[in-house]
Amino acid sequence: MQRWISVIALAMTVSAPAFAAVSAADGTAVASRNACMGCHAVDRKLVGPSFKDIAAKYKGDAGAQAKLEKKVRDGGSGVWGAIPMPSHPGMSAADIHTVVAWVLAGAPSK
Repeated sequence: MQRWISVIALAMTVSAPAFAAVSAADGTAVASRNACMGCHAVDRKLVGPSFKDIAAKYKGDAGAQAKLEKKVRDGGSGVWGAIPMPSHPGMSAADIHTVVAWVLAGAPSK
């Protein structure tokens, strides 16, 4: 019985959202430093969708972090309309992870 409890606890830890540990300040800083705010705003559409709309679209999607990290790195189009999202090959993997986690958390300011 104890072994099953340990397995369940481990599964819950592994599947917990990665964005839980990202601070609002870190997410905002990474988004600003990497020009994300040139095309996105927290709560309104600019060139691309708002960060809050992105969070709502991917809410409950266990694979969202990985999907969106790939989208930021490689770019793409068709999900939010005809305007393509450019690739960001020079953005570090750590920055991509941080900003995506922050967006999926709803782009909190505090």
